[in-house]
Amino acid sequence: MRRCRGDKDDSDKLVGLLRLAQIVSFLVVFVAGVVIGLTTSSHINRHFNSHTDVYTLINRVSNSIPGVKEENCTIVQGCEVDCFSVERFLNPNQKNLTHSLSDDELFWRASFVPIKREHPYHRVPKVAFMFLTRGPLPMLPLWERFFKGHEDLFSIYVHAPPGYKLNVTNSSVFYARHIPSQAVSWGTVSLADAERRLLANALLDFSNERFVLLSESCIPVYNFPTVYKYLTESDYSFVESYDDPSRYGRGRYSRRMLPDIQLKQWRKGSQWFELNRDLAVYIVSDTKYYNLFRKYCKPACYPDEHYIPTFLNMFYSELNSNRTVTWVDWSMGGPHPATYGEADITDSFIQSIRNNGTLCPYNSGITSVCYLFARKFAPSALEPLLKLSSTVMEF
Repeated sequence: MRRCRGDKDDSDKLVGLLRLAQIVSFLVVFVAGVVIGLTTSSHINRHFNSHTDVYTLINRVSNSIPGVKEENCTIVQGCEVDCFSVERFLNPNQKNLTHSLSDDELFWRASFVPIKREHPYHRVPKVAFMFLTRGPLPMLPLWERFFKGHEDLFSIYVHAPPGYKLNVTNSSVFYARHIPSQAVSWGTVSLADAERRLLANALLDFSNERFVLLSESCIPVYNFPTVYKYLTESDYSFVESYDDPSRYGRGRYSRRMLPDIQLKQWRKGSQWFELNRDLAVYIVSDTKYYNLFRKYCKPACYPDEHYIPTFLNMFYSELNSNRTVTWVDWSMGGPHPATYGEADITDSFIQSIRNNGTLCPYNSGITSVCYLFARKFAPSALEPLLKLSSTVMEF
């Protein structure tokens, strides 16, 4: 009996120890779970805090980069800067055209082309009027009269000598329309650089669909509605491009451009072009062929007369009309066209430019309206031109 009672006591002790072990095991698991949970939470907090620090650092660095400034972006609720709004992307320089981009950065930015052709906004195509000047714009009052009342249909860009500013009031359509410029020398590649710089700045505004290059001595010979309709409804661009077998054409070709550019592809044309948006993008995106002109087309080879005509002939001839819409008088010969002053400006003279008896192709048909602009006009021609603008040019 004693032995049986002892066995029972030992059994009770064993059961007690097992229950104690279970309780201890539960406590260990519970404590381990708490420790793991706290550790995981700590890591998560550090993870998100580190990303917040990185994001803050990126913002701080981006704000310190030249050209990246809050005043160029829209301020939204919460004091955040909205540089990704559709309006800001479509026209990054709404108030003025200043920026700190280098030419390479500018051309890269201007070459952006959306793959999706449908627009997520109501797009009204505009004509970009690009003035390549050596200083003042003596015909400015005539152009202001031409543009009046059509502010939503055009953009203006002025490439003048560095530091030069037009003397206009803030109510003028030419106010704050200077692009960042560089010095230009006639007959050198710097002239073609300036043309591409104008194109690239104008391409930053996605509303610009047509691009016209003009000088300070150019005038419009038709009113704005006529010019706008003529350009925006054209299936082609207007770049003069022809084969000149003389020493002033083929004679300027350099064999060092082989094998990329062959003599049979070499073309010449007027500097004063008009382009649609697609061709403008192709031109500012080109590096390979432009660098060949930069290296090997030097006086008496002039890049402004050969680069764009040759480039379009090689790759996009089907998009070009092979004619210019800017009238120029070369009948006197020499390196420069005729210049017209006060004594030359008559009703019949302007009419002879508007309707000179020639016909030219337009889309699939023929038209007698071949020239929309004309040059060269001296400052003295301004007053008589203003007198004729309403009766002859109809603006």
